[in-house]
Amino acid sequence: MPTLEHNALVEMFRERPELAPHVLATLFHVEVPPHASVAVVESSLDQLIPAELRADLVLELRDASGKLVLAIVLEVQRNVDPNKKFSWPTYVTGVRARKRCATVVLVVAPDAGVAAWAAESIDLGLGLGTIKPLVLGPAVVPEITDPAVAEAEEAEMETELAVLSAVAHGNGPNGLTVLQAALAALGRLDQEHAMVYFQLIWDGLRKPMQQALEALVMERQIEGEAKLPPFVQRLIDRGKLEGELKGMREGKLEGIREGKLEGIREGELRGKRDTLLRLLARAGIGLAENESARIQACSDIATLDRWIENVLGAKTATDVLS
Repeated sequence: MPTLEHNALVEMFRERPELAPHVLATLFHVEVPPHASVAVVESSLDQLIPAELRADLVLELRDASGKLVLAIVLEVQRNVDPNKKFSWPTYVTGVRARKRCATVVLVVAPDAGVAAWAAESIDLGLGLGTIKPLVLGPAVVPEITDPAVAEAEEAEMETELAVLSAVAHGNGPNGLTVLQAALAALGRLDQEHAMVYFQLIWDGLRKPMQQALEALVMERQIEGEAKLPPFVQRLIDRGKLEGELKGMREGKLEGIREGKLEGIREGELRGKRDTLLRLLARAGIGLAENESARIQACSDIATLDRWIENVLGAKTATDVLS
């Protein structure tokens, strides 16, 4: 049964069909034929054999005169499926024969292992002919880390590319920066689409990165910086956030009431220490007495921020407090 991730990726290309040729030209450096329009057509690929094959999406590119110049068969692939090595060539030859135009298969594979498998050339027999799918996976999708690029209105496809970047690289070393750029881009969309794309990104994140994103949301709320789209707070489990938010707010308010800059700073430090300890607990990382004391004694905000980021991917307290 198709998952939300599968359907969301298919709908991304269905609702913005020009994204597919844009990807071919900019990421695969394929010479896409000059065209005036891109349209989604039927995905059912009936053949002479007694079977029905259904691709996720078929797109047609036509020139200014209406002549069909390229067909793109799009498939979203989340798992290794040996049967696809037989159906993908059928898609290419079947569409090519019916449409009388050049045809390619574009596979969207968010998982690196699945993408590597899908990108293998398909031998049609005795080494006399092959078909090579174009695979949009982590090795091809760029890391978009600049929110200004992701939000650029003059680059209409950058929002979708920022989402694909977050899906492909959200769990990587630069994951939090990639996620921030994607969330900034979602702010340009209507709420319905933005929520679907955010759920797509969120479901693909491993627990440590989800926790890091929660911490970022809390920090943005407390510091009064530019807020993330409001649906982000609704979709992230609020039960996990309320305790941390309350503690951080109370700490900061206490400092304000005292009317002293030191009080404000101490409230912020206390909130960051509490956030770090909660993230460590969720990650199942235990602390020795001296390590716990080190955290409580830390009075440098930048150090605490670094330790919070270190929780992602860490296995021991030493990894975090390095």
